[in-house]
Amino acid sequence: MKVDLLIKQAHVYQTPTQNFAKKNVAIKAGKFYYIADEDMSVMVADKVIEAQGKYMIPGMIDCHMHIESSMTTPSIFSEVVKRYGVTTVIADAHEIANVAGIKGMQEFMSNDETLLDIFYAIPSSVPSTAPALETTGGIIGLAEVKALLTDPRIICLGEAMNYYGIAYDKESLIRQIIDLCKKTRPTMPLEGHIPKIYDYELADFLFSGITSDHTQQFADHILEKIQAGLFIQFQKKSISPENMAIINDHDLYDYACFITDDVMADDLLTGHLNENVKLAIQCGMPVEKAIYMATYTPARRMSLNDRGMIAPGRLADFSLVNDLKELAIDSVYKKGKLVFQKGDTISYPQEKEKFSSELYQSVHCRKLSSADLTIAVDTPNNSVRCHAIQKQKVGTFTKAITKEVAVEKGVLQLEKSQLAQLLVMERYGKNGNIGRALIDQPLKKKGAIATTWAHDHHNLMVMGNDEQSILIAQHYLLEIQGGYVVVKEGKVIASCPLPIGGILSQEKLEVLGKDLKQVRAAMQALGYENTNEIMSFSTLSLPVSPAIKVTDFGMMNTKDQVFYPLVFPEDGKVLN
Repeated sequence: MKVDLLIKQAHVYQTPTQNFAKKNVAIKAGKFYYIADEDMSVMVADKVIEAQGKYMIPGMIDCHMHIESSMTTPSIFSEVVKRYGVTTVIADAHEIANVAGIKGMQEFMSNDETLLDIFYAIPSSVPSTAPALETTGGIIGLAEVKALLTDPRIICLGEAMNYYGIAYDKESLIRQIIDLCKKTRPTMPLEGHIPKIYDYELADFLFSGITSDHTQQFADHILEKIQAGLFIQFQKKSISPENMAIINDHDLYDYACFITDDVMADDLLTGHLNENVKLAIQCGMPVEKAIYMATYTPARRMSLNDRGMIAPGRLADFSLVNDLKELAIDSVYKKGKLVFQKGDTISYPQEKEKFSSELYQSVHCRKLSSADLTIAVDTPNNSVRCHAIQKQKVGTFTKAITKEVAVEKGVLQLEKSQLAQLLVMERYGKNGNIGRALIDQPLKKKGAIATTWAHDHHNLMVMGNDEQSILIAQHYLLEIQGGYVVVKEGKVIASCPLPIGGILSQEKLEVLGKDLKQVRAAMQALGYENTNEIMSFSTLSLPVSPAIKVTDFGMMNTKDQVFYPLVFPEDGKVLN
């Protein structure tokens, strides 16, 4: 019998029993054909691989992620992640959709002719809340959702994030989108974003039909969420010994998987989903179970019944691995073809993807001036109480606090209170909004940080404790048409240009990753503290993440969706 490829004497992963067994594997027409421990001398193969001592595992599947989080394009992303044994992703392109609507998303999708299989989620949250709460470049409404539902590449509804709209407003756009998806594709997975929501509030949310959660998980609530019917998608910050013990102790491997959600460009240079699987193993999950949760359970979650296991008729997506615990990849195959061999360098596409000219000129803000940074107040007192944000050193959650701020000659004296300003500027040329907030001691040195990679609306955000630095950072960001800029004492010390929609670059990943790594180092030099500085800063503007964030409309209580006044009304009134 003629086959294309024969792999002999590999330790082959057995998905139903979740263990390894020495087998021979025949592949033809891009699919697994026959797997057996017997001699296959009757097979005539174009190529034979002697795989003694190697482990053969299915191609890994990332069922919740955003390519744009890596700040690169689909073709470059594909070339990089294949080296990590990732062969399929389900991308929620809501970042580019927030910037440029369905047109931008379709441009993005039209540039995904890659070795990697890229399926897509319908961006459910463009905007993440509502146009009255944040301004975005595009809106995905019912008409856009209806159009996307006809595309076979669309296989799920992307993370639904608007808690209030989902749980308590049956007329909200997100509820209408969910209902449309349920009517048009009744079996399509509906993905959720459910941070710190439990008990009856969780029931209110899930009553809509949402069935997954990928946000930060805590050990004392994982069992509650799974018993409530949720499929848990563990991203890196949720992979801990305590959380893995819950899955191990209750045998919950069928109800969870590993995902990446967001992998920044500098981190992508060293790994992707494989790193999260390795971390789970280090945190106490048996290696065979970790492989199961990176291959089969995500495939089943997304009804990708043609992959996720090594079995006849399934796509021949797999890796040969030298060391299991370290997932030391020797080679990667896609549809039976070798796509990566240990030692290969990244092979960048010879032709860059094409994007519209509008995406290269998408930042339309005016330049800030000193007058914009002076906060004048009408008060009879020499100090006022102000609402302020307190960020954490770990994770992306924030807390609302009250700060007493001195007033001299009718102007807030922020430096004396160790407060920085944080401004979010509408940058799509729609209304010119500037949302203003105060943040408690985010920097130890004088300086500023600015970006257009601001979840999820991607307006221009600048934060600083020094007027000159704030102005320089914002002006420089306008000049490069988006990205990240860090200024220390009036001097630009790091930048990462992202000229496509203010969120993407076509630079080689080594260049992009180096730029972003320098931005991280520069933020650290200013004294910005977090385990993931980039994500922490970029989510200060995410109005669906607890508990207080900033949009171009101002400081917002993200649970109740009400805005805080900068100054307590009983103490005074901001005049500008």
